[in-house]
Amino acid sequence: MKKAARPARAPKKARPNSSSTDPKRVAEILKRLKKAYPDAKCALIHANPFQLLVATILSAQCTDERVNKTTPELFRKYPTPRDFAALKQEVLEVDIRSTGFYRNKAKSIIGAAQRIVKEYGGKVPQTMDELLTLPGVARKTANVVLGNAFGQAAGVVVDTHVHRISKRLDLTKQDTPEKIEQDLMKLIPQDRWINFSHEIIFHGRRCCIARKPKCAECPLEDLCSSKDKTN
Repeated sequence: MKKAARPARAPKKARPNSSSTDPKRVAEILKRLKKAYPDAKCALIHANPFQLLVATILSAQCTDERVNKTTPELFRKYPTPRDFAALKQEVLEVDIRSTGFYRNKAKSIIGAAQRIVKEYGGKVPQTMDELLTLPGVARKTANVVLGNAFGQAAGVVVDTHVHRISKRLDLTKQDTPEKIEQDLMKLIPQDRWINFSHEIIFHGRRCCIARKPKCAECPLEDLCSSKDKTN
């Protein structure tokens, strides 16, 4: 007896042009983030570019809240780059101990201050290339300073929130901050680079929490297909 012929499979439907990096999807993500977090801004309290530089170095592996508790007294004691440049490392270590990794941070801050005084007349440089010559400064720190102190969109700040949420939203498949930044710079209009980072950081703190994202409250829920979505 002949086996019954298998029914022909229906042809696969062509996917609409709605891939994760489709410009319309990216534009919708940006639109919703802007609407959800109109108050998004840099959380590090600072009064000038040098204070922001120091605060950003201190924020590595530390919460902004802890940094903001540490810096008022720090900047009162040492108000200028020259004051920091003249410090002994062990003295600064005591002042910033609560932020963690205080030995490396003290070394970087003093080294950056000394270079700023010696090479840049006591003023924080305003270009990416110059900032990257300062001890303890990589692209994330440079982007924070350029974007928030000088209004320059030289790149996209990729902190832990931007790293995690950009991958959740499938805006990148990369794993390093440098490569993630390059992907985001290709997808996002340059005039949104600065605010995008602030909005994603706010989103990560208020809604898209690492351990248990609040997907039911998320303004991007229908645009997200992350495997760790919650009900």
